[in-house]
Amino acid sequence: MKITEHIKRSENKTLFSIEVIPPQKGHNIQTLYDNIDPLMEFKPPFIDVTTSREEFVYIDKNGLLEKKITRMRPGTIGICASIMHKYNVDAVPHVLCGGFTKEETEYVLVDCHYLGIDNLVALRGDARKDQQVFVPTKGGNHYAVDLVKQIADMNAGKYLNSVADESCKTDFCIGVAGYPEKHLESPSLQTDLKRLKEKVDAGADYVVTQMFFDNKKYFEFVEKAREMGITVPIIPGIKPLAVKRHLNILPQIFRIDLPEELISEVEKCKTATEIKQVGIEWCIKQSKELKQAGVPVLHYYSMGKSDNIVKICREVF
Repeated sequence: MKITEHIKRSENKTLFSIEVIPPQKGHNIQTLYDNIDPLMEFKPPFIDVTTSREEFVYIDKNGLLEKKITRMRPGTIGICASIMHKYNVDAVPHVLCGGFTKEETEYVLVDCHYLGIDNLVALRGDARKDQQVFVPTKGGNHYAVDLVKQIADMNAGKYLNSVADESCKTDFCIGVAGYPEKHLESPSLQTDLKRLKEKVDAGADYVVTQMFFDNKKYFEFVEKAREMGITVPIIPGIKPLAVKRHLNILPQIFRIDLPEELISEVEKCKTATEIKQVGIEWCIKQSKELKQAGVPVLHYYSMGKSDNIVKICREVF
């Protein structure tokens, strides 16, 4: 079922969803299941699965380091199929521009179609770790809006290489990313909203936001998006702060501001357990306010851990 249909059928009840990451290559998928299992009591209608792009690693070959390109967390589509089979919920794979040609992207989309996957999140993706800025893959989509257009073309029965078959239309529900505190590469929030509007106009059906810790940022973002003419659902993505280093890492990686009140509470903590509890309590407060405001879904970035999210959801849902 499409995400938009889940939201419609909820009759204004806030839904619960999570985002998970594939295990590293060579690791057991059971670890992923162990983190999903405790969250099933909250009945998530869908679970997002991230996609990692290629990266370079150095392998020791008889004392010489050989540079190889690899994907450290493969298996996104397989995990989605497994989640749908094991839990009977919709799985939403993230599809990237970075690291994929348009032809490779089409193969991924065909696989999703054959597996009965109804939803996708279309993302440009980050720069490769060995690159300072994002460099488009040769033969690939440059921006998320281009990827949205490719998916929308397939929904219309139009494939690459002039292949068009009305009987082979896909019917994907397309999600895209939104940034309440603007994308780190965007010169302004207004410019970022224009790019978001372009993605919606190209065929995006809903928006899920980057994490934020100040609900005011989300509410203002939604208001400005509506003024821009963006009418699709805007799902807040949130994450509980879990360790002290998040005070430095999260703003650096995601270019977000942390509220002074949260920073102060974390800095008072003397143990890792106390810090985790502060993060849980802050996220509960965030979640309750967002739910009271009638957001369509509360989407939690689990990052492979669920114990703190279980505690949050028991207070919220």
